[in-house]
Amino acid sequence: MKKEMRYLPYYEVTPCTMAIIHQFDEETREPISLVLEEDIEYVVPLSPNKIVDDACKFFGSDLKGRLDWTRDVCGLHYKLPIAISHENKMYFFPTASPKKSHCSWIAHSFIKRISKFSPHQTEVTFMNGRSYIFDISYGSMLNQMKRTALLRYLLDHHLKSINGREKVEMIAEPSPSFPLQ
Repeated sequence: MKKEMRYLPYYEVTPCTMAIIHQFDEETREPISLVLEEDIEYVVPLSPNKIVDDACKFFGSDLKGRLDWTRDVCGLHYKLPIAISHENKMYFFPTASPKKSHCSWIAHSFIKRISKFSPHQTEVTFMNGRSYIFDISYGSMLNQMKRTALLRYLLDHHLKSINGREKVEMIAEPSPSFPLQ
């Protein structure tokens, strides 16, 4: 499968985004991103954290707010996964602390399998069959995947309990077909 690569001055995270990988511009040494989608790769002159922060803002928060929410709800304290958009199933986890310039972000739902590549590197095979090697140990990658699964579960459970309460409250409301006098 031939993949296409394009340069974009800006990138908007979508449900097709598989990973946002940190790179450095060879000339300026400024952080840039390699963004993987199913059939295309983009080079974007922004850091992965900037791209993720902008995506969070689009959905009503910012990266710090998403990290704080995960910390509060899941009780986790470092390398926190986030839900950029629960409605669009956009759950990402960092490969390092988001405070580090070498932090990349991986979409949880696109991972088919992971395998140890070296003591400090893991190969991720995505659902479309493409693979990429990340600078994170196999154990840390596995832990990040589990933490993201926990986030997804707790968020789903929380939203279902809210939806259940709304239905109960709606039952007590008068029906429009049976007006109160």
